[in-house]
Amino acid sequence: MLYTIDARSSENIMAQLDKLLAHAALKGAQSLYLEPNQQPVLRMPDGRRVPLLATPVPPTMLELLTQEVLPARLMESWLNSGEARFNYSAGPHTFCLNLQRVAQGICIEAEPLAMEALDELEITFPGTSDAAPLPSIPLAIKLDEERSGLPDLPPTLMLRPAPPDTAAADIWPGAQTLAERLIQSLLDQKGSDLHCSSFEVPIARIHGDMEELSEFGILGPNQITEMMQALAPPHVWTRFQEKNDADFAYAFEAGDCRLRVNYFRDRVGPGLVCRVIPNQIPDPDKLGLADPIRRLAGLSKGLVLVTGPTGSGKSTTLAAIIDLANRQRNDHILTIEDPIEFVHPRKNCLVNQREVGSHTESFKSGLRAALREDPDIVLVGEMRDLETIAIALETAITGHLVFGTLHTSSAIGTIDRIVDQFPSDRQQQIRVMLADSLKAAISQSLLKKIGGGRIAAIESLFITPAIANLIREGKNYQITSAMQTGRAYGQKLMNDALMELIQAKQIEPMEAYIKCPDKETFMATLKRANFNWDPRGEERPMPL
Repeated sequence: MLYTIDARSSENIMAQLDKLLAHAALKGAQSLYLEPNQQPVLRMPDGRRVPLLATPVPPTMLELLTQEVLPARLMESWLNSGEARFNYSAGPHTFCLNLQRVAQGICIEAEPLAMEALDELEITFPGTSDAAPLPSIPLAIKLDEERSGLPDLPPTLMLRPAPPDTAAADIWPGAQTLAERLIQSLLDQKGSDLHCSSFEVPIARIHGDMEELSEFGILGPNQITEMMQALAPPHVWTRFQEKNDADFAYAFEAGDCRLRVNYFRDRVGPGLVCRVIPNQIPDPDKLGLADPIRRLAGLSKGLVLVTGPTGSGKSTTLAAIIDLANRQRNDHILTIEDPIEFVHPRKNCLVNQREVGSHTESFKSGLRAALREDPDIVLVGEMRDLETIAIALETAITGHLVFGTLHTSSAIGTIDRIVDQFPSDRQQQIRVMLADSLKAAISQSLLKKIGGGRIAAIESLFITPAIANLIREGKNYQITSAMQTGRAYGQKLMNDALMELIQAKQIEPMEAYIKCPDKETFMATLKRANFNWDPRGEERPMPL
């Protein structure tokens, strides 16, 4: 049974607790008591305790009921103390609700303060002017007995307008505090990502694993909405309301970091994901960047691509290379990002950082404008579409050093990905442009370290004259052999990078096997290294 009475949005459903309270009032009960994994119980005037439902109430349902009815002004004290007491109106009846968090979950006790006859349930909506009242709308109600287990409510629901309520539009003051507590908890546990979804416990990604932040309980859609509005700049919040998606960077000064924040809406309500970006520029030594990769910061022109799946550390590697250029050169660095992640202060280079959506309309428009801004080094946060890739190639060919990212699983696959973006009649031209402009393709994958933490395995392809000819002729399948014979140039295949980490006892063989793109070749690499390990030996046999 859906009722649209939420004080903040007429799209939400009527609090499910109202159903139980309505029947407590009808039966003349002195109180309604709910506790985790027990049947809801009515305490009658004669002392009897009468079960209201035949089935126990799970703890998660009590969490949801609490999120629906708890006033915003009490949210902060509830989160800190686990106790709350307030008056709550359900139709014509008013109850005193007493909420208490115990080890098993949340206990709710409701005592009626008024016992008027329930012949009509009047619901009001905020924001409607008295000068233009809405007519009463009779709406038939019929409960699904199989789903609710409750008898029928009275047959009429009257929807009436209410006077304007400006306070309903105010942001809950504790929303910012809750967001900061969530972020601080993520940092304390050395997590990388924070996930908040409607009707779910917040989840942190810690060393690659998803772990619940159970101390915060289940977050309702109103909590998340208010928290999102408190964090976002006004123009970002407006964009989210219009598009149901938004990206921005949030500076968290208490944790000495920034966060890349994404807002979204799914089938159950709003949600957000935050990724931690340290204020300190990453150290190439701690990242384990080889000397050939560091020397990319000194190139005068060309295209350098850093690739890998989402969350593989591409932005971190690029930030380290850009910082090397910032320290070693005396040039103009221009970045186009969505959003700005690592902040590069001026060292020896002039650095301008532009954000898509705030400072430029798109990557392609920002990159097109970059040609008139006298850059020496251009960083393109993401090469998403054909036009952006085409302009990046032209920028590299015209004498600029261009760094960019792509979502591909291998350095050689990056070349195929770029060529395949273009129509067939232009692909030969793009091969020639790539052969002339591409200087290196770095592909990386992030793996769990033995003992905690994560480490990157990096595949590096440096374009030699021989490899440039293979790209020009469309013989990409021969590049692997050229990389195997060109290790003096810094070439390294992903399987070799994984093997080095296994031999250094930094990662488990199974972790490498899961992440490697070519498992058959990886097993052959293990065999050549006399490493006696077979993933099939770790699998349990199927029961007969």
